[in-house]
Amino acid sequence: MQYYSLNNKAPKVSFQDAVVKGLAPDKGLYFPEDIKSIDTSFFKNIENYSNNDIAYELIKQFVGDEIPTNTLKEIIADVLSFDFPLVEVEKDIYSLELYHGPTMAFKDVGARFMARCLSYFNKKNPNQVTVLVATSGDTGGAVASGFLGVKGVDVVILYPSGKVSDVQEKQLTTLGKNIRALEVDGVFDDCQAMVKKAFLDTSITDEIQLTSANSINIARWLPQMFYFAFAYKQLKTSFRAESRNKKLVFSIPSGNYGNICAGMMAQKLGLPIDLFIAATNENKVVPTYLETGVYEPKTSVQTISNAMDVGDPSNFIRIEKLHDNDFEKLKNNLHSYSFTDNQTREAMLKLYNNHNYIADPHGAIGYLGIKKYLENNKAQCIFLETAHPIKFLPVVDQKIAAKIEMPEQIKSVLGKEKVADQISLYPELKAFLLNK
Repeated sequence: MQYYSLNNKAPKVSFQDAVVKGLAPDKGLYFPEDIKSIDTSFFKNIENYSNNDIAYELIKQFVGDEIPTNTLKEIIADVLSFDFPLVEVEKDIYSLELYHGPTMAFKDVGARFMARCLSYFNKKNPNQVTVLVATSGDTGGAVASGFLGVKGVDVVILYPSGKVSDVQEKQLTTLGKNIRALEVDGVFDDCQAMVKKAFLDTSITDEIQLTSANSINIARWLPQMFYFAFAYKQLKTSFRAESRNKKLVFSIPSGNYGNICAGMMAQKLGLPIDLFIAATNENKVVPTYLETGVYEPKTSVQTISNAMDVGDPSNFIRIEKLHDNDFEKLKNNLHSYSFTDNQTREAMLKLYNNHNYIADPHGAIGYLGIKKYLENNKAQCIFLETAHPIKFLPVVDQKIAAKIEMPEQIKSVLGKEKVADQISLYPELKAFLLNK
């Protein structure tokens, strides 16, 4: 499999090079040159396959022969060592819980997959690789956990000061070893801009090998396809008779748009999804674009659903490519709604009071997206519950918070000391990387 830059001004590369480089030299995101759909019989009989088999079938063409089949299957088995339960919340509305991994966030799968691919490639690479990543919440913890102790890899994580939850901050600042955290005086977009600038700074890249573990990296992004197939498998085995002919709609809490983009890739491979909803907070670049046809990035706004506080989502260019850069084609496959913090809090309370379900702010926005869509449509709907509610106790109603048990994954980091360097400007990041 070859990958090309969506800016079309850089050479094509292999899977390994795309993973190691992260971002193309022309600032473009890598995209697979050829996408082959999977035989329809696979999805018709998906309930007969294990999660590991499903994941292998989805990812194998994108890896090609660069990782031996047995090794790739071992990587998948290691990555998928926890559950992805589909929970019925109310009739025809389900929550896909993606927070049962080591850091209790959906990003565990992509981070672990990328770490293991990079570890395999590094066996042949004598040079140290630095993973440089910006986080608006859960990416940092997942990357820190996924890469902890990986030989030949250093990790540097940038996060916005005061704009991630206490638990999220602990998860990315307390591990030590090959993990270093930089607390940035700014917002997520400032962190992401610094990371992108570093990748294009030859005075850095001539000295050290940089790669990214944000969803701009294909090895972080593509494994997120797995969730959608796992959900469909579970739904298929529990279809209500009256729901069999209804559309299947996924509502995805969307920040950098990696998850929804991966779902659209799964759809392109043949997974029978009828429609996607990009549910957002008050960072509403995409809802505005679908309404007006004008795509205009904005400075991000801080909300209680902080992982979605993104004003310039990187993966949207991939979403456009998956729809042949055809605006009408995209609008037929994607609806998008934005919601306020007050609406998010009300949704969390409603889910608990009416359905005895505890959602985090991001999952609550996914649920709101479904309720908005169902005002004028009929469908079976799945929203992604992307992080454990324990990470957001300060914004959860006290009545609900009292019912949330502290998972072992969280207990293990709360007592540890935060270690982070403070920076404000790009030159400070540059100095840190070159002196690290």
